[in-house]
Order: sequence, then C-alpha cells, then structure tokens
Amino acid sequence: MTSTVFNRFNRSVQQLDKVFITIVLIFLALAILVPPQFSGSLGFLVSSLVQVSPFLLLSIGIAAYAQASGADNLIAKAFQGRISVMIVVASLFGALSPFCSCGVIPLIAALLSVGVPVSAVMAFWLSSPLMDPSMFILTVGTLGLQFAIAKTLATIAIGLLGGFGTLALMNLGVSTVAFRNPLREGAGNGGCGGSRVRNPKPVVWKFWPEAERRQKFWQGARNNGWFLGKWLALAFLLESLMLVYVPNAWIQTIAGDGSLLSVVGAALVGIPAYLNGYAALPLVAGLVNQGMAPGAGMAFLLAGGATSIPAMIAVFALARRPVFLAYLGFAFIGSVTAGLAYSVMF
Repeated sequence: MTSTVFNRFNRSVQQLDKVFITIVLIFLALAILVPPQFSGSLGFLVSSLVQVSPFLLLSIGIAAYAQASGADNLIAKAFQGRISVMIVVASLFGALSPFCSCGVIPLIAALLSVGVPVSAVMAFWLSSPLMDPSMFILTVGTLGLQFAIAKTLATIAIGLLGGFGTLALMNLGVSTVAFRNPLREGAGNGGCGGSRVRNPKPVVWKFWPEAERRQKFWQGARNNGWFLGKWLALAFLLESLMLVYVPNAWIQTIAGDGSLLSVVGAALVGIPAYLNGYAALPLVAGLVNQGMAPGAGMAFLLAGGATSIPAMIAVFALARRPVFLAYLGFAFIGSVTAGLAYSVMF
C-alpha cells in the first residue's frame, strides 16, 4: 500500500512543470527567509506581467495563427534555386520562423537528409533560434523597438555569415567529407518533426471556417500562453531579486563599457547561463538598467540563443564534428561582432 502511494506521488511530481515548481520554491524560500522580499518580488512580478501583457497576448496569437493556418509549412519554399539565393532566403526565413534552437533540430535533419546544401541549412540553423515574430514583439515590450530591430538585423547577418562562411570553407576544401555528408551515422531524417520539409502541406490563411483548425488555434494559444507566461514569470522573479541583491557597480565594472572584453565576456556567459529566449529578455533588460552595456546584452542574447548548452547538445548529436565546430564558431563570432557594432552605433 505504501509503495503504491509513493509511486503515485512520484508520478504526480514528475508530471508537474519544473518551471512552475521553481517559481513556487523561490517564493516559499523568500516567505521563510526574507518575508519583505516575498511581497516585493510578488508585486514586481505581477506589475511586470501586466505591463508586458499586450505584447504577450499578441505574440501568443501570432504563434497560434501560424500553427492553425499551417504557415510554418512554408519552410520548404526557402530552399529552392541558386545556392546564394538559398542562403539569403534561409537567413531571412529563419529570422521569421517560430522554431527554437532544439525544436528546429528535426527540420534540420530532414533538410540535410533530402540533400539541401549544408551552407543553406547552416544559414537557417543559425538564424532560426535567435528571432521569431513572438520574440520580436516581446523584445519590443522589454528592451524597446530599436533593440528589437537591431537584434533582427543581427540575426539575419549571423545567418548570412554562417551560410556564406560554410560555402567558403567547402570551396577551400576544409573537411570536405564532413560538409558534404554532415549528418552523423544514425541521426535519422527528422522523423515526423521533419514532415514540413518532406511533405509540405498548403497554407490555409483563412483557417477559421474549419472546426479542426479553430481547435488547433485555441490549443496552440493555450500551450503558447502557458509556455511564455511561466518563463516570463520566472524571469521577472529573478529580475526582482537581481535588482536587490546584485550591486550595480558589479554590472558596470564587468560589462558596462561596451568594450571588446565586456562583449566577449557577455557572449561567453550566455553559453551556460542562457536557459530560454523569452526568459532572457527581462533579465537582460534588468541588467541594462543596472549598467550593462546594451551591446553586451545583445551579445549575450545572440550567443546564448545559438550556443546554449541544450542547443549545443542537440547540434552535436545531429552533425559531424567539423559542422558542429563551424556552427559554434559562426554563432560566437557573429554574436560578438553584432554586440560590438551595437555598442558603437548606440
């Protein structure tokens, strides 16, 4: 009887959302150890969510519309024509597509398995996790329109760097075998997640007359709302603690001057510290308000989005080592360059 109860309890715990549990545990610790900070952090979280709610609702609606209409099936059209055109289109499409660094992996596997040139795939692979319509809207809400536009342009530039850089490496004969056969043995073809590439379906822009698509829209809105809401809540909670317990002088000393060292440092920190693109936005906004150079914040977001530990594991599991190293190299160089450029211009 005891073991049965324990097993049920264990299954219930496993089904709970880890992000939600983290939020509850942080608030519980604050209530016990620092009661005044509990109310301060709760008030900060609620007011921040209210402030960003228009952008949050719009981003949820756009993501749900893309799923219900099938607009995400347009990906196959990005990889047609001359290789130089493919690279440009793939970079642009990657910046507009709603795929994260890990969610894009099945698509990448499918593209490579059907023979799409690795240079064009690299452009999409790099730009896709760095920006999407929902993230653009939330970036406007947290860091401003100027920063959002600059990050979008940087995303496209990093995709172009990776695409044409990979093409140059292949023309120079660097690791020719790996770049012409980039998938590891047993990597597969992306499974059902790659069906958008192998069997693209037509887009239904006016989806609402179809009951199935309406249901898909509301289901997507609920899923996206929970996903974005919980990560933003955790980010605002951490920001409230950071504003109280991290001295401004530390931030200004480490990353406040926008120099090469501070931008490179921010990019390196982004690799282990970056957990989620949506959660990172409020944290970077808080750091900038405390004295971090905006260029360093830009480098953190770009480098973290492409080279976070979960993303690197996914890329390493899929691609051969030279392709994996090229991915990391282009992502890091592009992120640092974009951060320095943003520091100089603004």
